[in-house]
Order: sequence, then structure tokens, then C-alpha cells
Amino acid sequence: MIKFLDIQEINHQYSADLKKVASEVIDSGWYILGNNVQKFENSLASYIKVDHVIGVANGLDALRLIFRGYIEMGVMKEGDEIIVPANTYIASILSITENKLVPVLVEPEQNSNNLDLTKIEEVIGPRTKGIMVVHLYGRVCWSEEIEKIAQKNNLKIIEDNAQAVGASWKANKTGALGDAAGFSFYPGKNLGALGDAGAVATNDKTLADTVRAMANYGSHRKYENIYKGINSRLDEIQAAFLSVKLKYLDLENEYRKGVAKKYIQQIKNPHILLPSSPDDDKEHVWHLFVVQTEERDKLKNYLEKNGIQTLVHYPIPPHKQLAYMEWSHLNFPITENMHRTNLSLPIGPTLKSSEVSKIINCLNEFSI
Repeated sequence: MIKFLDIQEINHQYSADLKKVASEVIDSGWYILGNNVQKFENSLASYIKVDHVIGVANGLDALRLIFRGYIEMGVMKEGDEIIVPANTYIASILSITENKLVPVLVEPEQNSNNLDLTKIEEVIGPRTKGIMVVHLYGRVCWSEEIEKIAQKNNLKIIEDNAQAVGASWKANKTGALGDAAGFSFYPGKNLGALGDAGAVATNDKTLADTVRAMANYGSHRKYENIYKGINSRLDEIQAAFLSVKLKYLDLENEYRKGVAKKYIQQIKNPHILLPSSPDDDKEHVWHLFVVQTEERDKLKNYLEKNGIQTLVHYPIPPHKQLAYMEWSHLNFPITENMHRTNLSLPIGPTLKSSEVSKIINCLNEFSI
């Protein structure tokens, strides 16, 4: 079976280094908020070129802490609106609603799967305070126009950078494009921990200080609590693992790009719509390679029978989830079609050339 993503094999490449740093953390006797967290925060900040990185427990916490930080700072308040793509993973939406902010769902652009930036201005109202751009599947969602719109309307831009670490727009990395960014280091991400982990990145010192305190029980100094905070801290052992793996991120992303290029060049099936590739390959790190077909279930079963594992990202859009049943009447046809037809193919830094060829051949032989 060709696994969708062989996480075990990915980490096996670095097992000696991972075991070494794990042993060092164990022997140190310091497991929370120590040197390893500080080292990783500094390394990631240097990599994406931002002033501040705060390690947190996971990607959802990263996003929700950004909003909580803005609320504490008086930049946002309950009932304010945040523009967000309708086809994102539900964590993007949860981070908004948990802070009693209001998501304003906007359709994606068919070609890129990312937020349709041309539709932003028409939904901006007096309560709009931010735009969440999601670099979905690893592709940058950005333009000079969105910068102008945000500046004109005094809006914060928050990046959901869970899937695109390492991607660039012009000279800038994702995570350094907007006012603040949330990262996820879930094990299956391009930069994956060996458990849950996340981070917030920003150039705003006030926001960084607020998020750091909020994530540590609202405390900026031990036993002094200036906010009603939460416990969301990146632990030492995950930070140590991430420091090891960060060194190989660019190399692994380049390998992913090579696999994606083969798929795009060699898959020739009229029943399968391939994702588009940006003109500048720095704008996509191919966290996922998502095709579309009207016969998704049939194709998925066919590939499974041929020893190829696939996944669906994502079967149900946020506005059709039971958790948001109050939105069930909303109609987002582009989003709904994507969720009905999307299928994610194997793509990863350990996928063998022979496996890539097998996947391509099977797809080309698929018929309805």
C-alpha cells in the first residue's frame, strides 16, 4: 500500500537526531518554557523574518490567541466581523467564533482554491475588523490589492499558515505577510512535530507580549496574572524536535514540488481536474495535491483497490457542519462543489519515484 503520507518514514530519516535531542531534554530536567522553546522560536522567526514568534500548544490555539490578543488590546470586540474563506478547515472558523467574533464567509477562487480576493470589498461593513487569509493546501493567498484594501479600511490581516510553511510571496515568507499568523505543526504538516504544536508570528510587539502572556495563564510574571488566560504552551521536547526538522524543511518542500510537477505534467485524464500551479513555484509548497472529479468516491475506491491511499480534504464545508447548523441555509456553490469533488493524492518527501509513476499510471487508466 502506498500511504497517503508516511509520517513514520519521514521521521525515520532524522531518527538519530530526534532521539538525541529527546534524550537531552529528558536529562535536562526542564520540560516547559526552557531553552529549546526559545531556540525554536528564534529559529522560526529568523527563517520567516519576523520579530516575534511565540510557541503554543497547537494551530487552533495559535489563531484563537491572535484574536484574543487583539480583543485585549481593544483592536477588536465581541460582534466584530472577520472575513474568511468558506472552504477552509473548520479550525479557522472556530478561532473566530470562540472569541465571539462573526465569520463572514466568502467563496474561494476556483483556480487556486484560495479566498477570492476580488470578493472581499463587497462584504466589508462597519463591523469588519479583519481578514483571515488561508494559504490552503500550501499555496500562498496574497496580493498587493489585499494590502491596499486592508490599509484603506483599517483591517488586520491574519494568516492561517497551517499548511504553507516555507512558501513565499515575492521576497517574503508566509507567516510574515500579514499582521499576525498562526502555524500548526501537527505531525502531518510540512513541518511536523511528533505531537501537537503550534506558533504565533508577528512584528507587533504589543500583540506578541499579549499572546505570550495569554498562553501562559494570562501571566507575564510568575504568579501575576494580568489576563484571564489559558494554558497553551509549546513544550520543550516538541520544540527540540521541530528545531531538528526545520533544517530540512526547504529540502522537503522542494521534493514535494518535484512530485507535484510530475503529476501536473503526466496525469492526462479528462475525468480528473488537476490543481493549477502558480507562475512562481515559491508560492506553493504542496502540503496537499488535490484533484477534482465528479466521480470522487469511485476514483477513491479504485485507487484503494490498486494499493494507493487517498484522503478527502474536506468532505463537509464549515457552513454544513452540525456545529454551525445556524448557517445550513447558506449557499456557497463553489465551496460546496469543491467539498463534493476534491480528492487528495499522496504527496510527501519520502514518496518514491516508482510510487509516483504507479499513481500517475493508475490515474491515467481510470475510467467512468
